[in-house]
Amino acid sequence: MTSSPPTPSRRALLRAMAALPASAVLLGQTPGLLGTCLLYGSATRYTIVPFLNSNDGTVNVYQSDDATDFRLAKSSAYTPPSNRIRDASIFKHTDGYYYITYTTHTWQDVSTTIGFARSLDRVNWTFLYDYTVPIANLSRAWAPEWFVDSDGSVNVIVSCSTANDQWIFTPYRLRATNSSLTAWSSPVALSGIGANHIDTYIVKIGSTYHAFTKNETTKYIEYATASSLNGPYTISRTGNWAGWGSYREGPALVQLDNGGWRIFFDGYGDGTYYYSDSYDTFATWSAPAALPVVSGTARHFTVIKETVSGGPSLARNVTRSFQSANFSTRYWQSQSSLLNLPVVSGSSTTAEKQAATFTVVAGLADAGGYSFRDAAGNYLRHWDFRARFDANNGTSTFAKDATFIARTGSTSNSLRFESYNYPGYYLRHYNYQLRVDRTDGTALFRQDSSFVPVTALA
Repeated sequence: MTSSPPTPSRRALLRAMAALPASAVLLGQTPGLLGTCLLYGSATRYTIVPFLNSNDGTVNVYQSDDATDFRLAKSSAYTPPSNRIRDASIFKHTDGYYYITYTTHTWQDVSTTIGFARSLDRVNWTFLYDYTVPIANLSRAWAPEWFVDSDGSVNVIVSCSTANDQWIFTPYRLRATNSSLTAWSSPVALSGIGANHIDTYIVKIGSTYHAFTKNETTKYIEYATASSLNGPYTISRTGNWAGWGSYREGPALVQLDNGGWRIFFDGYGDGTYYYSDSYDTFATWSAPAALPVVSGTARHFTVIKETVSGGPSLARNVTRSFQSANFSTRYWQSQSSLLNLPVVSGSSTTAEKQAATFTVVAGLADAGGYSFRDAAGNYLRHWDFRARFDANNGTSTFAKDATFIARTGSTSNSLRFESYNYPGYYLRHYNYQLRVDRTDGTALFRQDSSFVPVTALA
């Protein structure tokens, strides 16, 4: 972790705070000695609605502010009046409702329908209808995925097979012909992707459509592009091109706060749910990592990202001290360029208090994030998973390493700081030192990575 991959600025913010320099230490203070300095503004919210590995008759709702640490919003949030619910895809329509479309039957069943339900709040759902996909000799309709085009048209990409070969799936496009999403155009096969592909997920960047689809023969997720939604698509990446492995399905993508793209997919071969990130328009990807909390529980989902009110924030160009949320007498403190977590109190020396006081400024890599400067003018940055203070060398790598995004903490008055260029990695204390580690989704990690901004000690 001595350098940062190229990433858009907002993400760098989230990651920088997770990687505080090793030179800063948390100093202790008498609980309640200082007031907190937490503000509130907008925040990112990611929502998923997966069916369960143990039960395909219902779905849970989870939400996250970082696309990594998903927390349960409601269990068994929706159970259809009949049949099953699998592979739920979610989006928010212009009418203010959230909609899901889903597979209505198990893998073994003949299924010619896809289901629809909607919600005003993402957690309380109402069944709308089951729709019979109008394809001659249809045997199975599977894994419908929402796609809203740049012209505002609402589409569903659904994998269908016919009776002459019920296990060979081809992706079809259905386009909504009314705003209430109750009428659909005739199905059109996506040209170029071809038969024996399932779980096709599409995003559009500029004028190019990017499709991620599972090859049912090889069990790899493949990649194709086209200049039209209907195609023809050119499949340019096959086999283990991204390093994700085989027996992977259900790809779903979302753009992160720093501009990078994250793909989620179901590793049904090993029972793990994975995510992987790209910063070069899908040419290369990070090593797949297990998604905390929901891996092993959740199955095939898509992700919706929104900006909502009530997110945590800090005033910039002011001095603050940062108190551990679960060790209230300890504060960030810079020591020999490293960031540590010593005890500081009202009786501490002036030098100790000064070393635990930092100026909060706009993120060096992204003004939407935060950077932290000590009295000597050095900046908090991550280096080899340690938090430390170094002089700004003017490089983009330094700027990203020194930028963090504020996330909600474990308590109402605390924040967590995610590294801008290593999403999912947070500044946390370990053995009274500050470092940046990948979240494991546990309550202890959230506590160890939560800090209360208070009036400057010095």
